[in-house]
Amino acid sequence: MSELTHFDETGASRMVDTSAKPETLREARASAMVRMQPATLTLIRDRGHAKGDVLEVARLAGIMAAKRTGELIPLCHPLPITSAKVDFTFDGDVILRIEATVRVFGRTGVEMEALTAASVAALTVYDMCKAVDRAMTIETIHLEEKLGGKSGHFTRAD
Repeated sequence: MSELTHFDETGASRMVDTSAKPETLREARASAMVRMQPATLTLIRDRGHAKGDVLEVARLAGIMAAKRTGELIPLCHPLPITSAKVDFTFDGDVILRIEATVRVFGRTGVEMEALTAASVAALTVYDMCKAVDRAMTIETIHLEEKLGGKSGHFTRAD
Protein backbone atom coordinates (compact mmCIF):
# COMPACT_ATOMS: atom_id res chain seq x y z
CA MET A 1 0.00 0.00 0.00
CA SER A 2 1.31 3.46 -0.81
CA GLU A 3 1.97 6.08 1.82
CA LEU A 4 -0.72 8.41 3.12
CA THR A 5 -0.23 11.53 1.01
CA HIS A 6 -2.20 13.92 3.22
CA PHE A 7 0.52 13.92 5.90
CA ASP A 8 4.07 15.21 5.67
CA GLU A 9 7.14 13.46 7.10
CA THR A 10 6.40 14.91 10.57
CA GLY A 11 2.78 13.76 10.56
CA ALA A 12 1.31 17.22 9.92
CA SER A 13 -1.77 17.46 7.68
CA ARG A 14 -1.24 18.87 4.22
CA MET A 15 -3.03 19.38 0.96
CA VAL A 16 -1.29 17.32 -1.72
CA ASP A 17 0.62 19.46 -4.22
CA THR A 18 -0.73 18.56 -7.67
CA SER A 19 0.98 21.39 -9.58
CA ALA A 20 3.48 19.06 -11.30
CA LYS A 21 0.84 16.53 -12.37
CA PRO A 22 -0.42 16.60 -15.96
CA GLU A 23 -4.04 17.49 -16.63
CA THR A 24 -5.93 14.47 -17.88
CA LEU A 25 -9.53 13.36 -18.17
CA ARG A 26 -10.60 11.73 -14.91
CA GLU A 27 -13.86 10.03 -14.04
CA ALA A 28 -15.25 8.29 -10.98
CA ARG A 29 -18.45 6.36 -10.34
CA ALA A 30 -19.79 5.71 -6.84
CA SER A 31 -22.96 4.18 -5.48
CA ALA A 32 -25.14 4.07 -2.41
CA MET A 33 -28.22 2.08 -1.48
CA VAL A 34 -31.22 3.13 0.57
CA ARG A 35 -33.21 0.27 2.12
CA MET A 36 -36.83 1.06 2.96
CA GLN A 37 -40.28 -0.39 3.39
CA PRO A 38 -41.95 -1.55 0.15
CA ALA A 39 -44.67 1.11 0.53
CA THR A 40 -42.02 3.85 0.69
CA LEU A 41 -40.30 2.57 -2.45
CA THR A 42 -43.64 2.49 -4.24
CA LEU A 43 -44.35 6.07 -3.15
CA ILE A 44 -40.99 7.17 -4.59
CA ARG A 45 -41.26 5.12 -7.79
CA ASP A 46 -44.82 6.34 -8.48
CA ARG A 47 -43.82 9.94 -7.70
CA GLY A 48 -46.67 10.09 -5.21
CA HIS A 49 -44.97 11.82 -2.28
CA ALA A 50 -46.71 14.97 -1.04
CA LYS A 51 -43.32 16.77 -0.87
CA GLY A 52 -42.76 16.30 -4.61
CA ASP A 53 -40.57 14.15 -6.84
CA VAL A 54 -38.10 12.59 -4.39
CA LEU A 55 -35.74 11.36 -7.10
CA GLU A 56 -35.42 14.72 -8.83
CA VAL A 57 -34.74 16.55 -5.57
CA ALA A 58 -32.15 13.90 -4.61
CA ARG A 59 -30.57 14.13 -8.08
CA LEU A 60 -30.14 17.90 -7.74
CA ALA A 61 -28.80 17.55 -4.19
CA GLY A 62 -26.21 15.01 -5.37
CA ILE A 63 -25.06 17.18 -8.27
CA MET A 64 -24.81 20.24 -6.03
CA ALA A 65 -22.85 18.24 -3.44
CA ALA A 66 -20.35 17.04 -6.06
CA LYS A 67 -19.68 20.66 -6.97
CA ARG A 68 -19.02 21.58 -3.32
CA THR A 69 -16.95 18.60 -2.18
CA GLY A 70 -13.83 20.74 -1.75
CA GLU A 71 -15.73 22.79 0.85
CA LEU A 72 -16.89 19.71 2.78
CA ILE A 73 -13.81 17.46 2.91
CA PRO A 74 -10.91 19.35 4.53
CA LEU A 75 -8.03 18.36 2.25
CA CYS A 76 -9.91 17.91 -1.04
CA HIS A 77 -8.98 20.19 -3.89
CA PRO A 78 -11.80 22.38 -5.19
CA LEU A 79 -12.28 21.08 -8.73
CA PRO A 80 -13.91 22.57 -11.81
CA ILE A 81 -15.91 19.43 -12.56
CA THR A 82 -17.13 19.14 -16.13
CA SER A 83 -19.96 16.68 -15.52
CA ALA A 84 -21.95 15.29 -12.60
CA LYS A 85 -24.70 12.75 -13.10
CA VAL A 86 -26.90 10.97 -10.55
CA ASP A 87 -29.06 8.00 -11.57
CA PHE A 88 -31.47 5.73 -9.71
CA THR A 89 -32.55 2.13 -10.08
CA PHE A 90 -34.98 0.05 -8.04
CA ASP A 91 -33.61 -3.26 -6.79
CA GLY A 92 -36.52 -5.43 -5.74
CA ASP A 93 -39.21 -3.88 -3.59
CA VAL A 94 -37.06 -2.45 -0.77
CA ILE A 95 -33.82 -1.03 -2.29
CA LEU A 96 -33.22 2.23 -4.12
CA ARG A 97 -29.76 2.18 -5.73
CA ILE A 98 -28.08 5.51 -6.40
CA GLU A 99 -25.18 5.88 -8.81
CA ALA A 100 -23.17 9.08 -9.24
CA THR A 101 -20.67 9.69 -12.05
CA VAL A 102 -18.38 12.72 -12.03
CA ARG A 103 -15.85 13.89 -14.64
CA VAL A 104 -13.12 16.51 -14.69
CA PHE A 105 -10.19 17.45 -16.89
CA GLY A 106 -7.68 18.09 -14.15
CA ARG A 107 -4.68 17.10 -12.04
CA THR A 108 -6.47 15.04 -9.41
CA GLY A 109 -9.30 12.54 -9.40
CA VAL A 110 -12.97 12.95 -8.62
CA GLU A 111 -13.53 9.92 -6.41
CA MET A 112 -14.54 12.07 -3.44
CA GLU A 113 -16.93 14.09 -5.60
CA ALA A 114 -18.68 10.92 -6.81
CA LEU A 115 -18.84 9.49 -3.28
CA THR A 116 -20.18 12.79 -1.92
CA ALA A 117 -22.83 12.98 -4.65
CA ALA A 118 -24.08 9.45 -3.94
CA SER A 119 -24.06 10.05 -0.18
CA VAL A 120 -25.92 13.36 -0.29
CA ALA A 121 -28.48 11.98 -2.75
CA ALA A 122 -29.12 9.12 -0.30
CA LEU A 123 -29.39 11.53 2.65
CA THR A 124 -31.88 13.61 0.65
CA VAL A 125 -34.06 10.56 0.01
CA TYR A 126 -33.99 9.86 3.74
CA ASP A 127 -34.83 13.46 4.60
CA MET A 128 -37.76 13.62 2.20
CA CYS A 129 -39.20 10.25 3.27
CA LYS A 130 -38.43 10.06 6.99
CA ALA A 131 -41.97 11.12 7.92
CA VAL A 132 -43.32 7.95 6.29
CA ASP A 133 -40.43 5.56 7.03
CA ARG A 134 -38.01 6.32 9.88
CA ALA A 135 -36.51 2.82 9.63
CA MET A 136 -34.81 3.52 6.28
CA THR A 137 -31.10 2.72 6.18
CA ILE A 138 -28.37 4.09 3.96
CA GLU A 139 -26.00 1.28 3.03
CA THR A 140 -23.02 0.30 0.97
CA ILE A 141 -21.58 3.61 -0.10
CA HIS A 142 -18.52 2.85 -2.18
CA LEU A 143 -16.41 3.65 -5.22
CA GLU A 144 -17.43 1.50 -8.19
CA GLU A 145 -14.91 2.68 -10.76
CA LYS A 146 -12.20 5.28 -11.34
CA LEU A 147 -10.52 6.22 -14.61
CA GLY A 148 -7.52 8.41 -15.38
CA GLY A 149 -4.49 9.64 -13.55
CA LYS A 150 -1.24 7.97 -12.59
CA SER A 151 -2.86 5.09 -10.71
CA GLY A 152 -4.92 4.15 -13.77
CA HIS A 153 -8.20 2.28 -13.96
CA PHE A 154 -9.87 0.80 -10.87
CA THR A 155 -13.03 -1.29 -10.96
CA ARG A 156 -14.60 -2.78 -7.84
CA ALA A 157 -14.23 -6.56 -8.03
CA ASP A 158 -17.53 -7.51 -6.38
